[in-house]
Amino acid sequence: MEQEIDTNELGEAIVKKLKTIYDPEIPVDIYELGLIYDVMVNTDYEVKILMTLTSPNCPVAESLPREVEEKIKSIEHVKGAEVEITFDPPWSKDLMSEEAKLELGML
Repeated sequence: MEQEIDTNELGEAIVKKLKTIYDPEIPVDIYELGLIYDVMVNTDYEVKILMTLTSPNCPVAESLPREVEEKIKSIEHVKGAEVEITFDPPWSKDLMSEEAKLELGML
């Protein structure tokens, strides 16, 4: 019988992993930057991440979603990962955490 996995713990592991991924142009991780809109985990432990980029012309538009997907797939118990990019709503500085604003000298 398969061991039951706590989805809250898995969610925390996903957020922890997201905090290791940085926008190459801004010294703040993508989670604190507010680029992650939603993280969903289904009962098969497949993860779907809804995220945005700082702009549609972002130089890492190809590589950043792929990096997110690969890092999430590397988490124990995650069976698969899919990243969906959206620009609705568009990213703005208002989505940044207090921590990110402090890091960038915006407070």
